[in-house]
Amino acid sequence: MSETLELVRALVEQDKFRASLHAVQELVDDGLLIEPIIRAISTAIVVEDYPEYHKGPAVLVLQFDEAGEPIHLVWGVPKGQSEPAVLVTAYRPDPQRWDASFTRRRQR
Repeated sequence: MSETLELVRALVEQDKFRASLHAVQELVDDGLLIEPIIRAISTAIVVEDYPEYHKGPAVLVLQFDEAGEPIHLVWGVPKGQSEPAVLVTAYRPDPQRWDASFTRRRQR
């Protein structure tokens, strides 16, 4: 299990999170609501973990919307801080770039 995802889950459960403007715009563009995504953080599956990312630990996760469609989310925690969890971006993964499970990038 990803320590970053564990931290993000704990922070979200404590309401210590925020969404970046970019993430909000991506959610709007894809017709997604933030509340169901937040409620479903416990179901998130780690796709890629970036514990040493220069801006602070981050993790790319896979979740599914209420219709069962895949969503990729990038969560992070600012470097040198223990909170808040920040939803950096959210998007619908392109099936041309991801395998059928949406957990592995296709070879180019």
